[in-house]
Amino acid sequence: MLQKASKIDFPILIDIWERTVRATHDFLPEEEIDNLKPLILHEYFLHVLLHKYIQDGQIVGFIGTSSNNIEMLLIDPDFRSQGIGRVLTHFAIKELNIKHVDVNEQNLQALGFYKKLGFNVAKRSELDGQGKPYPILHLKI
Repeated sequence: MLQKASKIDFPILIDIWERTVRATHDFLPEEEIDNLKPLILHEYFLHVLLHKYIQDGQIVGFIGTSSNNIEMLLIDPDFRSQGIGRVLTHFAIKELNIKHVDVNEQNLQALGFYKKLGFNVAKRSELDGQGKPYPILHLKI
């Protein structure tokens, strides 16, 4: 079940964020994850429209969108490969008119996922949004 998320969900969402990033972003050093976590929790969550996916009464994934961009899509590692990311992405495309998503170039799982859903690389940036040397692929559907 898909629902709009609120501040009360933030502790669960940041836990999912951290566990997912540790499982999928092996190129990020521990220090980067530790630095990003409070930014995500106290800033980024406040600047995106968040929707959560609930299964058996538990939040197991979420998507954050802004304008026409997917800003974050994270699925609890214990619930990956069950179609939750696809449901959230299709919702964003169809209901929120999302056309873009940025992916870390080193995150081959995410790149493959979005390509399967019809996104293609439109351009590449050498640095991430914080000016760090983690190249970003800008995808468009």
